[in-house]
Amino acid sequence: LPPFVSPAADPAVISPQDPTLLIGSSLVATCTVSPDFHLKAEDLYWTLNGRRLPAASYAALGPTTLSVALARLNGSKQQSGDNLVCHSRDGGILAGSCLYVGLPPEKPVNITCWSKNMKDLTCKWAPGTEGETFLHTNYTLKYKLRWYGRDNTCQEYHTAGPYSCHIPKDLALFTPYEIWVEASNRLGVAVSDVVMLDILDVVTTDPPSDVHVSRVGDLEDQLSVRWSSPPALKDFLFQAKYQIQYRVEDSSEWKVVDDVGNQTSCRLAGLRPGTVYFVQVRCNPFGIYGSKKAGIWSDWSNPTAASTPRSERAAGGCDPKGGEQNTTLRRELKQFFGWVKKHAYGCSNLGIKLYDQWRVWLQKSHKTRNQVGKEP
Repeated sequence: LPPFVSPAADPAVISPQDPTLLIGSSLVATCTVSPDFHLKAEDLYWTLNGRRLPAASYAALGPTTLSVALARLNGSKQQSGDNLVCHSRDGGILAGSCLYVGLPPEKPVNITCWSKNMKDLTCKWAPGTEGETFLHTNYTLKYKLRWYGRDNTCQEYHTAGPYSCHIPKDLALFTPYEIWVEASNRLGVAVSDVVMLDILDVVTTDPPSDVHVSRVGDLEDQLSVRWSSPPALKDFLFQAKYQIQYRVEDSSEWKVVDDVGNQTSCRLAGLRPGTVYFVQVRCNPFGIYGSKKAGIWSDWSNPTAASTPRSERAAGGCDPKGGEQNTTLRRELKQFFGWVKKHAYGCSNLGIKLYDQWRVWLQKSHKTRNQVGKEP
């Protein structure tokens, strides 16, 4: 600075300062240099986010004032605003302004909530049909007891994603809550529809624990799965549904068994012999204290691995000649029990015990024939 200029003096002033504009708006901004700096309008130029604006958009409005015209503005490239800067000819920064160009927030939608073991409440939402406002937008989750009580504001945000909030404690049971989300930015405020829910209707829990997968005797196409119900809910009156999913070791595709019901064990049948399977179980608690709602599925348990026994017959081998009748009978029995298994949906014990007994007997019989055939 020239020695006679006070360090506290502003080199220039931009007007308007830090404006907020709708997308598509136009703006004329001016940069007026302090007389103490002995700069003229022709000594100035403009940049937007570091890029020099064309001289054709400038106009000298006086000896020390240079304007720039911006037409059909796009949304701000950063939520903190676009940087419009007035420079001296040598590149020095004289003044700056932030342009906030965007849209007012839309009404948040799709509010969903869940309670982990009835101890807390987490809610998620979507930021409207379009979502992007190009401006920093605050989202505030609010809640209150339906018939009485004051408005409460959730404090722990981003716990389950960018549009989520967690209420850790002090929740009432047997009384519905009203829950809504308010969105606000420099261009306006939007409020979601109010969602009413009872904590008992949105309970989820930990995944089932102590998942064990084991072989079923010598049966090469079956595995037994056992697990324990969620310990956090053992003292509450509730029902439970379980699902199992499983996949082979070299595949990423899971097969889901839906019909497990409320039992804590299941037989997987129709598997490939000599194959490693990964198995997971999840739980849906419902009917807690008489709630009529369906409940919410837990996360899947950690994968548990087990392998089916290898088939003892070599590929392409055939039975002894004397076993032709047994071959026909075995084929017919497989077809029959395959139909039973299909119509029992995989996890019912209907027909499976008889099928197991027949398979074990068949394999033992086959081993006995092989041993006899090897004797001199």
